[in-house]
Amino acid sequence: MSTPPRRRSGGLATAATADPSPSTPPPFRLLDLPTDLLERALSRCDPIDIARVAAVSLLFHASLAEAGIRLRLQEAGYEPPSQPECESCAVRWLCFYALLRESNPPARAAAGERHSVFIDGEGRLSSCGSAAREGEEEEEEEEEVVVVEEYPGLLGHGEGVMQLNTPTRLPSTLGGERAVRVSAGGYHSVVITADGAAWSWGEGSCGQLGHGDEQSQWQPKKIEAFAGQHAVAVSAGGVHSLALTADGAAWSWGLGYAGRLGHGDAQDQPLPKKIEALAGQRVVAVSAGLAHNFALTAEGAVWSWGCGWEGELGHGDQQHQLQPKKIAAFGQRVVAVSAGQLHSLAITAEGAVWSWGYGGHGRLGHGDLQSQQLPKKVEAFAGQRVVAVSAGDAHSIAIAADGAVWSWGEGSWWGQLGHGDEEDQLLSKKVEALAGRRVVAVSAGGSYSIAITADGAFFTWGKGEHGCLGHGEDLSNQLLPKKIEAWASRVRPRQSLLTAAMRTSSCKTAGYLFGSCVLCMYVCRKVKNRSGSDWTPTRYGVDAGQMMTTRTSDTQTQTSSQDTQPAGCPTS
Repeated sequence: MSTPPRRRSGGLATAATADPSPSTPPPFRLLDLPTDLLERALSRCDPIDIARVAAVSLLFHASLAEAGIRLRLQEAGYEPPSQPECESCAVRWLCFYALLRESNPPARAAAGERHSVFIDGEGRLSSCGSAAREGEEEEEEEEEVVVVEEYPGLLGHGEGVMQLNTPTRLPSTLGGERAVRVSAGGYHSVVITADGAAWSWGEGSCGQLGHGDEQSQWQPKKIEAFAGQHAVAVSAGGVHSLALTADGAAWSWGLGYAGRLGHGDAQDQPLPKKIEALAGQRVVAVSAGLAHNFALTAEGAVWSWGCGWEGELGHGDQQHQLQPKKIAAFGQRVVAVSAGQLHSLAITAEGAVWSWGYGGHGRLGHGDLQSQQLPKKVEAFAGQRVVAVSAGDAHSIAIAADGAVWSWGEGSWWGQLGHGDEEDQLLSKKVEALAGRRVVAVSAGGSYSIAITADGAFFTWGKGEHGCLGHGEDLSNQLLPKKIEAWASRVRPRQSLLTAAMRTSSCKTAGYLFGSCVLCMYVCRKVKNRSGSDWTPTRYGVDAGQMMTTRTSDTQTQTSSQDTQPAGCPTS
């Protein structure tokens, strides 16, 4: 038996066996492109794809990949901090930092249980809603008296401010820093400023504000425990809170019942405490629900902990988890996750939506009322690429790649689905009232919803009783999305907002030379190793962000003559 000839190695394109005709132009090669054009092409790739290409390609070596990811960060308006001493590879660090930032786009609106918080174009906070609650009726001298209690500090405007029906700017200037991300929990709120500080206000009876006590705060107060840390994301749960710092560490504080803080016990924590069980994981996003939580890592894995009453942790049972546990059911990379009251949502790299937990009112979107203890794909989205999801108390919202909004779950009583009725939806249904508008962000609250469009407009719908919809004296339920007119003059669209929704998918064709999907397919299929066999990302373990967690090879190989790789970088 004759031995087949070996393939030639070392180049992206092999020469023809016969001499080309003088009139035949030489074959086009990526090497023929200017360096600045290659850098721009790389900058249009997803950080995970840049990491893959740098790990397997002799052409897109470390210095070129580093230039591409730096350009991507620069165009997005992000200035990466200094590379930590423990990070030997600049490409790995920059790709992680880009993924961290893009997994946490500016959150300029948050829907809580009965209050809303907004960030205007100047980075100032506004809020609306009601801090008053009616208690039990008591008999006093043969008369019925309604005892009015309050959620102290819910609106953040100081003592005595109980209800605001339109978004009203908070007195606090947050130390002169711009607010960039805000999260509204049950009865408290947390915000991140541009300098990486965290502030909180509202009810603090379980230490959920993170100030070392159980005092409520009537106005935003800086969480001093984060001094020396750079917070990049926060998520306010029922009576607890989560935060993510720039080094990829997750922190928690507040009520510890059923292990919702992830520290291996049920103890309350009045100060932020690092979740040591996630040490060694590069966390890029966190989400706090009523009593359960998620952490998403750079490799696309999801970890969950806390209450598992209805299978909302995704481990196939109803057990509580006192420490983060990896959800084994996902066989592909997850790019976004959202924890609701008793259910959970996730998006995979292909743009598919998955849901699990309590199925009441159809909040899982599977066409029935069945609960799911393991993640299950929402088949109603077949053919759609979803880029963002938000899980509320009993309803769910998603944004498709074309900017359309879809909702499902509970719509009875309040109309929080936005379809013009008060009906539950067992399957996802497009919100037709927003047709023609490109929605870039959504937030599902207790019984209402918020959406932000690309032109900076804010829409709300659902329960209007508490003024959290922001429509002034009109406290009626809104069955269709309604624009907050009083807010229009205080908002301007920002580039980071316009692109935020699209940056959650794994491959974007951004309209320059080629998108990451084409580039990665070309490089990973054409680049050959020294033995002559084709390289593929999965064959050598460079899939799902592994470059950003482990080195792909300790074997040094020869690099392009144009440049050499910095020490410690994954080699071709």
